Amino acid sequence: MLELLSIKIKPQSHMKNYILSMLFLIAFTSTSFAQEFKFGKVSKEAILQKKHQKDSTASAAYLYNKRRTYYLYDENNGFMLTTEIHKRIKVYTKDALDKGTFLVRLYNDGSTKEKIIKVKGYAFNEDNGNITKTKLKSSHIFKEKINDRITTVKIAFPDVKEGTVIDLTYKLTSPFTHNIDPLNFQYDIPVDVLDMTVETPEYFNFRKASKGYYSVPIKSSSKRSKINLSQRVRETTNTGLVLKSGVNYSSVDYTKNIDHFNAKDIPALNESEPFVYTPKNYRGGVKYELSFIKMPGASPKYYTTTWEDVSKKIYSYKNFGNELDKSKYYKEDLTKILNTAKSEYEKLGAIFQFVKSKTKWNGNYSKYAEFGVKKAYKEGVGNVADINLMLTSMLRSAGLNANPVLVSSRSNGIPLFPTLDGFNYVISLVEFANGKYALLDATEPYSIPNTLPVRALNWNGRKVLKNGNSSWIKLSSSSYATENNKVKISIDDEGTGSGFIIQNETNLKALSSRKTYNHLNEEELISKFEENYNLEIEDFKSRNNKNISKPLSRMFKFTSDDLVEEINGKLYINPLLFLTMKQNPFKSEERKFPIDFATPWNETNNVSIKIPEGYKVEFIPEQLAIGIPDELGFFKFVVTANGQTIQVNSKLQFNSAVISPTYYQTVKDFFKQLVAKQNEKIIISKT
Repeated sequence: MLELLSIKIKPQSHMKNYILSMLFLIAFTSTSFAQEFKFGKVSKEAILQKKHQKDSTASAAYLYNKRRTYYLYDENNGFMLTTEIHKRIKVYTKDALDKGTFLVRLYNDGSTKEKIIKVKGYAFNEDNGNITKTKLKSSHIFKEKINDRITTVKIAFPDVKEGTVIDLTYKLTSPFTHNIDPLNFQYDIPVDVLDMTVETPEYFNFRKASKGYYSVPIKSSSKRSKINLSQRVRETTNTGLVLKSGVNYSSVDYTKNIDHFNAKDIPALNESEPFVYTPKNYRGGVKYELSFIKMPGASPKYYTTTWEDVSKKIYSYKNFGNELDKSKYYKEDLTKILNTAKSEYEKLGAIFQFVKSKTKWNGNYSKYAEFGVKKAYKEGVGNVADINLMLTSMLRSAGLNANPVLVSSRSNGIPLFPTLDGFNYVISLVEFANGKYALLDATEPYSIPNTLPVRALNWNGRKVLKNGNSSWIKLSSSSYATENNKVKISIDDEGTGSGFIIQNETNLKALSSRKTYNHLNEEELISKFEENYNLEIEDFKSRNNKNISKPLSRMFKFTSDDLVEEINGKLYINPLLFLTMKQNPFKSEERKFPIDFATPWNETNNVSIKIPEGYKVEFIPEQLAIGIPDELGFFKFVVTANGQTIQVNSKLQFNSAVISPTYYQTVKDFFKQLVAKQNEKIIISKT
């Protein structure tokens, strides 16, 4: 029995030692972790590191990204929102030197404002084996007033170069307790350690929603906290003599709710993927929305609203709804327009073109007028709302059923909650009795009805009527962006090709080309196309550059010695010549965000190749017809030979503006087949 008993005792003793050892290890690890990321203390290993240990292609990395958001109670102002930031960034290459500059946006509502305090920073470098530490000074911090509401603070670190470790900490205080800035987990560079905490008092009830395609598990907890209050008291007689004075102290206990997000080795958001217009919209994170506040002894104050409520509130603001009611400033010009424009479609086209030529966009996004429609009209410049509210008002005055449409631009992302900040853009909508409608954006000179600029193509917009009622409307166009190429070429027995091409583009494709090329003169334009296609060009003609109601058309003659390859007396020709797609645009093994074309589109190529006398066609590629499931897209390719003429016809089409990432492998394989087929050679040889 004693022997048996000793066997039991030994494991218990061993387990006790093991537990003590583990507790010591955990404590040691926690202490080491805290020391490792203590502000102003950077390891020599981090400074000497030449490339990122997980991503050798990274130009920079967050060694540490910490944020703590919490509430403090002030007896004069009530709860205040405080956010502490600590960022430590390693710069690996010259491409990331801009990581030494930080922009912090501060908001004010006219009476209260956000503040940035306790800004501290160091830039660590290695210099001939020695570690240097350059301090951030007040002269490196700049403030710029963007408008009456927004001020930007620019923090520009000195001595940033390849190898620098940037260490920055600061604190933000805000009286706007309802607005917790979104937490972002993923960036354009890797994150080694992420440590983010949000602490909210029990009186504030928030809804949370994940965003993007990278998630970090939430660890929620709570703890008791206390608000200490003081009240000065004085006891006096009827004659005003002070009998007693002092301070009464009291406290209020409450529960603090804590959300903690901690992660390591977060990969960079791949911004090199094709067909991603706003990568940051897809980065992982969490958004907070205040549902209600319930203070002790008070009724709840609700903040959660519907999109209907949001739309009505926006319409009620004087720099939105009131701007739509102003009309005297354009009456004379509108009368002239209506003297010639009689039908509804004529009125729409004439007014739309007039506003685009009358006012220029200053580049600022907003759903609210910046200068006011009257001033913007007079001075010929305004923000998005100035211009498109003016357009809507003129269309209404002309008797058209026109209303504003609230939009969240691509850069603003897709709103997860019904909030005022969910919209930052406004366009115009005209509806006709036959059920048709036209979406208009007069900030884009080359736009046409129902072809919005890409910046405004973000899922759905919110149509708002005069009475404030609202409803969703689809923004993406059903009209295809098209490119049509017709090529005729003759090849001589030396392998030189000469011919001509006619190109026609419509809708968003034409809009994009006009924005890209219309500012170039003819010589610059020819040089651009010679560079793009590797051709020698002459007799270049371009039509409808500014006549946006018609397709954009280009014609030119060309010669080239690089379209034909001679091997052992045989000539090898790419069927689509200089229009051939050389590489698959999709290279990543996987993709977590949608393929975003912005619009349905198609590209048609018709190529006629005349081969030299004394040659025969030895080989032509077989035809190919492939599609993507659910009728998302297709590719057709046919080559035929008839005597000395080879005819090549191809068409590539996508029927959806946005394709789910679940189709990525299918789309990648689709383009793999397409590229392989386009790069198969036609072979001709001497008879």
